[in-house]
Amino acid sequence: MAKGMYLEHYLDSIEGLPCELQRNFALMGDLDNRTEEKKAEINELAAEYVAKVRTLASEERVQHLKKIENAYHKCKEYSDDKVQLAMQIYEMVDKHIRQLDADLARFENDLQEKLDSGIQDSSDEKHSQKDKNIKEKKGSHGRDKKGSDQDSPKQKKQKNGTSPNVSEALLTMHPSDVLDMPVDPNEPTYCLCSQVSYGEMIGCDNTDCPIEWFHFACVGLTIKPKGKWYCPRCIQEMRKK
Repeated sequence: MAKGMYLEHYLDSIEGLPCELQRNFALMGDLDNRTEEKKAEINELAAEYVAKVRTLASEERVQHLKKIENAYHKCKEYSDDKVQLAMQIYEMVDKHIRQLDADLARFENDLQEKLDSGIQDSSDEKHSQKDKNIKEKKGSHGRDKKGSDQDSPKQKKQKNGTSPNVSEALLTMHPSDVLDMPVDPNEPTYCLCSQVSYGEMIGCDNTDCPIEWFHFACVGLTIKPKGKWYCPRCIQEMRKK
């Protein structure tokens, strides 16, 4: 997938995020207002109870305290709802961050594959040009030294020159630039994306795995698989053996 397609796909996925965040923040603001109103009501009920407690009958005291208790419970409900909204906001943003990290990791892998392919193509081209030069050299055997010297600059240029190919275009973009994200230098990094630990992660069952831990999204997991699990790199190494 091209770089532009990764970006377009990600921008489409976050198109509705601002509206969802704005809605949740508005709900949290409304809950704050309700909580403040209920706290004012509790203060009034408490002040009224203190002023009239000596003149109130036993049943009236119980009823008054019940009103205060109900108001406190309502405040707690508002607070719990606000916490749930905050958790939803965090999960929404975190989901898109994990998706971005996964897209960046896949893009880096694609970029590395193209770089490797370009290097191989360049090597094959050099071998082909070398064989061609050998044949031309054999065909020109018997010519005088002067004629050979006149042709040599052109042949050297063909032999040593590098034709433009996809590897030269890709070399201008280093894979490390793709994941240029601020990370605490003292915090260890994991996974194919070389990022810090976050969200759900899974460990490779290969004891010699150089990476060890991977983010679910980066290796295409949504739930923890049953049995032993090996990362893509270790699977490739085991297949080579």
